[in-house]
Order: sequence, then C-alpha cells, then structure tokens
Amino acid sequence: MSDTTQKPTITIRKDGPLLVTGDVTLTDHEGNVLEPPKLPFALCRCGASDRKPYCDGTHKNIGFCGTAAEVGAE
Repeated sequence: MSDTTQKPTITIRKDGPLLVTGDVTLTDHEGNVLEPPKLPFALCRCGASDRKPYCDGTHKNIGFCGTAAEVGAE
C-alpha cells in the first residue's frame, strides 16, 4: 500500500448504511467491478434503497432499526 492510498474502513451507521472509506474495490455477485457514485460511499443495509447496493436515504423514511436486539424482538 503506497502513501497515496487510504486504508479501507467500513463504519456501521446507527440505523443507517455502511459507510465505506478508503481504497476498496466493490464487485457484484458475478465479479463485475462496480464504480461507486462518489467517495466515500454508503451501502444500503435496510434493503429498501432504489439505488442498491448504494444507500439513497430510504432507511430514514421506513424507520429502519439496525440493532440486532431490536431486530430479533420482532
């Protein structure tokens, strides 16, 4: 890793997406490389985004709860 590359980091946002920063390659299930719309980028966790695999903010409108304890209680 050279000085110009940033270590990849994935941050789980509370009741929101996965925020991806750093030098990463995102591929689909067939191995095709996906170009993120911007850097850093957010991956959908709620499953309701119209831009999957990227987050479009829908989690706020549907009241997505990303905590395991609350999801398991349903």
